[in-house]
Amino acid sequence: MRTLQKLAIAGLTLVLCGSAIAQGGIFGQILDATRGKTGVAGDLLDKAKPIIENSGIDEPREIEIGNEFAAVLLGAKPLLNDPALQRYVNTLGRWLASQTERPDLPWTFGVLDDVGFNAFATPGGKIFVTKGLLARMRNEAELVGVLSHEIAHVVLKHHVNAMQSKAWTDVFGDVAGSKLKGNFAEVRGMVVNLGKDMLTKGLDKGDEYAADRVGVVIAARAGFDPYGLPAVLQTLQSQNAQDGNFSLLFETHPSPTDRLDNLDKVMRNRFESTNGSQGRSFNDRFKEFSR
Repeated sequence: MRTLQKLAIAGLTLVLCGSAIAQGGIFGQILDATRGKTGVAGDLLDKAKPIIENSGIDEPREIEIGNEFAAVLLGAKPLLNDPALQRYVNTLGRWLASQTERPDLPWTFGVLDDVGFNAFATPGGKIFVTKGLLARMRNEAELVGVLSHEIAHVVLKHHVNAMQSKAWTDVFGDVAGSKLKGNFAEVRGMVVNLGKDMLTKGLDKGDEYAADRVGVVIAARAGFDPYGLPAVLQTLQSQNAQDGNFSLLFETHPSPTDRLDNLDKVMRNRFESTNGSQGRSFNDRFKEFSR
């Protein structure tokens, strides 16, 4: 396990991970978890800066960053205490990931004890869904669609590309070189604000569309109905964007209608509904892992 001091790096890594987390105050929780676990603000920034500014994040570093981020995130949002459900989601996710161009990443899937409707990925293959999302899945194909979308973000290195973008390198360079270096409280506030700003913007819309397109291919390769993700997007169309469980998801992603339109262009006449998983109840499948 990483030292507590190294875990603090993930506080900065978090602001670059654009998949939605519904609870608006999660940044405060995560950064509270790091407070007091590093000497001074300058240590945190000095350690984070090389990661952010490195122009070539190779796979080992990508995995390391993802592990550190996941460790801090889990300190704020623990895993749901349901071994059978965790085993089911992890087994399903690993099967999907094995169908991709990056099957050898240390893929790990988990369910967070959070009522919000969310799923997100960290660099290197750590993927999480919330219990609130699972409660709204009508069948296994829908869950496969969500997991495959998040897997696609990792396969396409969307988070790594965001870390390497000049805009965010410049932002963190300014913070690291500022007079705030010795004031943890002020730096913490700035990092929280930067993180919230990043979450309100999310990943690039093109990245979300790409993850949708690649996600349906992953689902089909794995033998599942590729229309699971479109079904989830249709469900989201009927949700209130102001609902606290969904609001940040709507703010950080293209509208469900736009995503469906984009998928329709690539899926029309290219996929046939597969047999076996579309109508299969999520609860029926889960029961197999509860025995």
